Amino acid sequence: MIEQPLYILAVLFFLIFLSEYLCKHTFLKHISSSLLVIILGAIVANLELIPSASDATPVYDAIFQYVAPASIFFLLLGVNLKQLKKAGLPMLIAFVLGSAGTMIGVVVALQLIDYQAVFGVNYAAIAGMMTGTYTGGSANFNAVALHYEVFREGAIFTGVVVADNIVTAVWMMITLSIPVFMQKIRPHKEVIKGDNHDGEAEREEEAINPSNLAILLAVGVAAIWISNELSAWMEAAGFGIPSILILTTIALILAQVGTVQRIAGAKLLGMFAVYLFLVVVGAYCEIGALVSVGAHAFDILLFTVMIVVIHGVFLLICGVLLKSDWSIIAVASQANIGGASTALALAKSVKRNDLILPSILAGSLGYGLGTYLGFLVAGILGG
Repeated sequence: MIEQPLYILAVLFFLIFLSEYLCKHTFLKHISSSLLVIILGAIVANLELIPSASDATPVYDAIFQYVAPASIFFLLLGVNLKQLKKAGLPMLIAFVLGSAGTMIGVVVALQLIDYQAVFGVNYAAIAGMMTGTYTGGSANFNAVALHYEVFREGAIFTGVVVADNIVTAVWMMITLSIPVFMQKIRPHKEVIKGDNHDGEAEREEEAINPSNLAILLAVGVAAIWISNELSAWMEAAGFGIPSILILTTIALILAQVGTVQRIAGAKLLGMFAVYLFLVVVGAYCEIGALVSVGAHAFDILLFTVMIVVIHGVFLLICGVLLKSDWSIIAVASQANIGGASTALALAKSVKRNDLILPSILAGSLGYGLGTYLGFLVAGILGG
């Protein structure tokens, strides 16, 4: 396998192009580019044409560390704060219900396997880790794992991480289909009416020139740097504020400035960053690595799958009872399972610009709650 960074980037960029081309010019036009780019990334990674999760290439780390936040920043530059009044509370309710579904899923999923044989004395800690990651994200997962020192159990820890990567990628594909599928089965009135579902025919075409590109990149990179520095400074001072919340605040302030709003290209840069992030999400869907874990690989995968399935079923039932907007349900679920970046990507993919800010806020809330809920579940189950 070639692991040169330039080769990997070339392949990732080509997959983005290929997904766009196939969605425009072939029978795959009924599949969104966001879904297809995940599938292509998974196929290419499992064929070992590019590194997968276990290869730990610095290219992927850089994309998660810088490109994913950049996608949030650039897309937020087009957000009107008035949208939050209409979609904010329903999103918050759906997210909280999704978190409850995750906790129920963890407890039930443990009963479906011989958890003491599979996880040993770490079963409660692993339950807490999965609660954390499927409420917030990997930071919450790692926080619980570090406290209980689960990382010392190499095979089990690796198996859980790989299963998490696979299920997260698959769930992204499923949530992309939920709004259309559920609207046909149980139609509900959307929170926002208008041109939010005009389909793939609606494409964001922006005129961008070197001047626009330069100023957008300068502002974006500076905002990410400032948010990271402020977050580190506040953490040292005893105030743990995630950098993504600071970055979101900066972007929202700038988005209300008329001069910034008139700079063309932010949406284009944001969507490209989203696609680049999603193709790496697909590459992390590594089947072979799970098989290599050994005899308990199936149980680990079953445990992980059932957590997300129970979460999804619970949230869909709540959506039926509350007559919720299915796009809000899907995005809230993705905020739970995949975090702010994938929730934002989903909001854009289903053509719901009104959900961009609520999706990020829900994902950020998850980062804040995930560790607490993870330790709560671990403490209860561990006695």
